[in-house]
Amino acid sequence: MAERTYAESSASSPPHDAAAPWSPASWHAHPAAQSPGWPDGDLVRAVVDDLRTLPPLVFAGEARTLTRALGSVADGRAFVLQAGDCAESFSDQSADQIRDKLRVILQMAVVLTYAAGVPVVKLGRIAGQYAKPRSSPVERVGDTEMAAFRGHIVNDDAPVPSARVPDPRRMLTAYHHSASTLNLLRAFTKGGFADLSQVHAWNQEFVATSAEGRRYEAIAEEIDRTLRFMRACGVDLSDGAPIQQVDLYTSHEALLLDYEEAMTRRDSLTGDYYDCSAHMLWIGERTRQLDGAHVAFLQGVGNPIGVKLGPGTTPDEAVELCELLNPGRVPGRLTLISRLGVGKVTSLLPPVVRAVTDAGHPVVWECDPMHCNTFAAEGGRKTRHFDDVLGEIRGFFAVHRSEGTWPGGVHVELTGDDVTECLGGVEDILEEQLPLRYTTTCDPRLNARQSIDLAFRVAELLRT
Repeated sequence: MAERTYAESSASSPPHDAAAPWSPASWHAHPAAQSPGWPDGDLVRAVVDDLRTLPPLVFAGEARTLTRALGSVADGRAFVLQAGDCAESFSDQSADQIRDKLRVILQMAVVLTYAAGVPVVKLGRIAGQYAKPRSSPVERVGDTEMAAFRGHIVNDDAPVPSARVPDPRRMLTAYHHSASTLNLLRAFTKGGFADLSQVHAWNQEFVATSAEGRRYEAIAEEIDRTLRFMRACGVDLSDGAPIQQVDLYTSHEALLLDYEEAMTRRDSLTGDYYDCSAHMLWIGERTRQLDGAHVAFLQGVGNPIGVKLGPGTTPDEAVELCELLNPGRVPGRLTLISRLGVGKVTSLLPPVVRAVTDAGHPVVWECDPMHCNTFAAEGGRKTRHFDDVLGEIRGFFAVHRSEGTWPGGVHVELTGDDVTECLGGVEDILEEQLPLRYTTTCDPRLNARQSIDLAFRVAELLRT
């Protein structure tokens, strides 16, 4: 079957030959949920053709390395921290904002590694998280109904109808923003910023003055003593030593399939296809249909992939997703990310874990404690309570402890900025404080102080 570069809807796609080999365009034969409804098909085709000519953002070898690292998580020998913005913004891409977000992720990883004694695979929701699924295609702002904001890769968040018209040229803008973000991340993670001897310098002022900041500083002092001991024993800690660098991998939801198809390349070493927009891609709760376009697309790429599992997921569906997305049962290939809510995790998760385990699938089990604990505060702002986030993680750990499986990681939305978007935590943010620094373009995020506090709580669960 000839590869197609664009289809406005599955209805306009030709029937797919099930016997034909997979190609990056195979998804066009399947219904694509959350389609943005591009108004100009010719412009989409032109943009997709332009994207095909641009260099990959990540490389196939990096994706294979991440698969091996996640294989250690699936085996119970490591833990994964997946964290970053709910939805990245074209307007919030300064070097300071990227650095501060990275710093919080590194701080959390240090706490988890040192306090819990397990290696941590660091996955950022960064350098590509520009698309967002929506529960409704429209929203009302005042008396005006307009198209929903679907992330800056599709339209703009300004509350006027003209800004909400999907514009495919934004895919090119997203590519260039991702490239610049990746360039800076690589400089930070390989150029000395991530050096363990600099852990004191990572402590932002508003974190350093808090209780969890002081707990972090105590760990930094212990790391300093350990490094001095290693130097005294003759261990090489000079420039370029591995201890001065970290591996940070990128991830985002593979929601906008026109973009993902355009970024898919055939690896010259293996001949396999890889989606070179990120190291890891995941399928969301709203797009995990077994016969849908998103599952059909990610079946064929060699990247490690994830699937969000919400309250409606049945054990049989979970097993079928495993069969479709990881038929070879490769450890690290597939991560199942539960998002069930604090009140449902202990009742809904056990049968799913049991079914997948009994079927022999070596998955990474990860907990997203954010999305099913979202509610509207007085005044209409979406928020989450820190206690609910922590409560779902505790339930997740309890289930895996009882099932004899490994709670492999957490998936959280956070920022390095001192925002007031999630309630509670050690600083006990109240509903009336939400408007003070509420800057997210979509869902509420933990601030740096709440994030580091959460890392300490998760480390305590890991030690248990």
